[in-house]
Amino acid sequence: MSFLKHLFLAFTVLLVASHAVAQQELLKDPEMYEKTHYAKRCSEAKFGAGFIERIDINNDGIPDAVTNSSEIMCDGVRGPDCTAEGCPFNFYLQVKEGGYFMIATAQMYSYDFIKRFGNMVFVLKMHPRYCERDEGAEPCEMTVRVRGTKFLTISKK
Repeated sequence: MSFLKHLFLAFTVLLVASHAVAQQELLKDPEMYEKTHYAKRCSEAKFGAGFIERIDINNDGIPDAVTNSSEIMCDGVRGPDCTAEGCPFNFYLQVKEGGYFMIATAQMYSYDFIKRFGNMVFVLKMHPRYCERDEGAEPCEMTVRVRGTKFLTISKK
């Protein structure tokens, strides 16, 4: 082979290898993944009934998962990662080949998953600062839709 062909082949292998490293590894089950994490972190970890919700968040017909860390009791402390700005919620998409990957983590109080104009959307209840309001004001309500693998903000109020 010529020098240029070797160079091109080496560049292609590097490009493919770097792309593979950048991709997330698929999780078999986000519930077990997170429970294992907290079992290692806490001497005693307990999970409430609302710890995981399996819903189709991106309207593709495949059930996805949302975990709510306020439903974790770690060594007697409820919601160990919760702050005045809320608790972490992790959003996982399931792929048709099997497995899940995380698309977002949001620090918030709660959410509603509702149908609006024929599409399922999240209404995220968040700290007032996310709507450019002072602490102590009404919580921010951000309406978002998941399209593909991205959250798209529809409105804030």
